[in-house]
Amino acid sequence: MTTKTIKNWYLVHKWTSLVCTVFMLLLCLTGLPLIFHEEIEHLTGSHPEAAEMAEGAAPATLDEIFATGMARVPGDVPQFLVFDDHEPVVYLTTSESATNREDSRFNAYDAGTGEHIPTPPFDEGFMYVMFKLHVDLFAGLPGTLFLGVMGLLLVVAIVSGVAVYGPFMRKLDFGTVRKDKNTRVKWLDMHNMLGIVTLAWLFVVGFTGVINTLATPVFQYWQFDQLAEMVAPYKDAPPLESLSSIDEAVATARQAAPGMEPSFIAFPETDFSSKHHYAVFMRGTTPLSSRTLKPVLVDAQTGEFTASRDLPWYATALLLSQPLHFGDYGGLPLKIIWALLDIASIVVLGSGLYLWLGRRRSSLETRLRELERGADTAVPV
Repeated sequence: MTTKTIKNWYLVHKWTSLVCTVFMLLLCLTGLPLIFHEEIEHLTGSHPEAAEMAEGAAPATLDEIFATGMARVPGDVPQFLVFDDHEPVVYLTTSESATNREDSRFNAYDAGTGEHIPTPPFDEGFMYVMFKLHVDLFAGLPGTLFLGVMGLLLVVAIVSGVAVYGPFMRKLDFGTVRKDKNTRVKWLDMHNMLGIVTLAWLFVVGFTGVINTLATPVFQYWQFDQLAEMVAPYKDAPPLESLSSIDEAVATARQAAPGMEPSFIAFPETDFSSKHHYAVFMRGTTPLSSRTLKPVLVDAQTGEFTASRDLPWYATALLLSQPLHFGDYGGLPLKIIWALLDIASIVVLGSGLYLWLGRRRSSLETRLRELERGADTAVPV
């Protein structure tokens, strides 16, 4: 590359890194415990545990669980019935209105006995604080979209960092840490080495993180597009007089999506359904298909099948990006690998900040001239 090209790449890397580094450090620090959230919740007793059923006992029906759950929250309306992916536990979400997501109440129920499982509130404690900081900085959708922009800057910083790395490190073997140099040069070498080692992982996690920040607008578009088309025949239908059986709705959904299992049920009037339907979101049973969803609309009064469509490509891309971001599709061994790479990324980001704060006062042009002369002390920071 020419000197001018190197300078342009350097300036892009410099400013994108400076703007996003503090926020990326925050995301890496908060993401570390979130990698092991299931293990932490089990150890602290905050994850609902189902009791062992007596041999030969019949499991509770969803209608029984629903009736028990609604009796615990008089005055509330149902929003979602969510099935735990790993435990025989069902979560009932309720609120004062079907569309109020800010003041929802979550209660867990044993899928076998139908009994309520006492659990700590989901919106309190250390893990909740880590989750909110990681997702939206306690600022809702604006905070989520802001973090998405920071993630996009990280992706640009990674690409530009690779472009800068080659010319400045061509005099050194890959992975060299010059221990005979001063502390700053050693940190620079460590920053460059770990940056290249974690390059692919950090790029994937950063890019999928950007995609995940678009979850709300993506599903809002799906609601106004495909969901609106599927429920269009009910536009002038009279209000619901009563709710049909939830168990029958799930049975109907199983027939419409054979080989799939229910992931969650959206009740009428929620954002993921309509005023007249249960929306039963089905998932596959393989490691890959379990990450995708297929909505099945069931008339909430008659229990009859209404419509079903595969999610559009943009929603499917969002769902498939989530396991790549969270690293939760390969069990504990993959989580440990994700955690080690996260720690390495923290070192990369922290060392980059350190190098900037203690930067040399010489101009970039001076360092580029050193590079052209072949000096191995020229640094791009």
